[in-house]
Amino acid sequence: MAQQILPLETPQHSADVSIVQQFVMALRMLLVLTLILGVLYPLALTIFGQLVFPAQANGSLETVNNVIVGSSLIGQMNSDPRYFQGRPSAVNAMDDSYFKSGDDKSLGSSGASNLSPASAALQTAVQQRETDFRAFNKLPADAVVPPDMLFASSSGLDPHISPQAAALQVARVAEARGVSVDNVQALVSTATEGPQFGLFGQPRVNVLELNLALDRAS
Repeated sequence: MAQQILPLETPQHSADVSIVQQFVMALRMLLVLTLILGVLYPLALTIFGQLVFPAQANGSLETVNNVIVGSSLIGQMNSDPRYFQGRPSAVNAMDDSYFKSGDDKSLGSSGASNLSPASAALQTAVQQRETDFRAFNKLPADAVVPPDMLFASSSGLDPHISPQAAALQVARVAEARGVSVDNVQALVSTATEGPQFGLFGQPRVNVLELNLALDRAS
């Protein structure tokens, strides 16, 4: 009885089959990872955030009479003497109104000047900021202006100032609002936050929350 000899696969045919198999496996892996990392994982985090941290998950927004006036995470520029001023910004200019809901200028853009410590432009900017801050708050010549009111933050949207910077603005805010210095200082003390977890960073004052507290007290 004659033995049947099966035809052998050519090397080219084997290579073609291997490439197709690899392509199918890669496509399956792409679909699985897209489902897990692109759909299920973000959906799980969104649901968890909305259930456990709804305020933070939605941007830590602050509202007045059900109108969004800002975020406690984003600094806003203002030149109204009734309010505390935040840190200088290299990308956002002063605004005559502190609350401008619905206006893009209320939050501004993020960025830094990227000037080196040896930059003459930076030295000029710091000197001008000190002059403006002293004049705006009617400070005596011996008053020391904290660095956070002289140097812009790296983001341009820093929501905090130091307690020392807030203290230098108390008299001006109290005069503009016609209230006692002690009342304004008490609000500053209440708004002062300690180091994160009691270990990291320095005491700080959230400017937006302090200004909202001023409005509520008035």
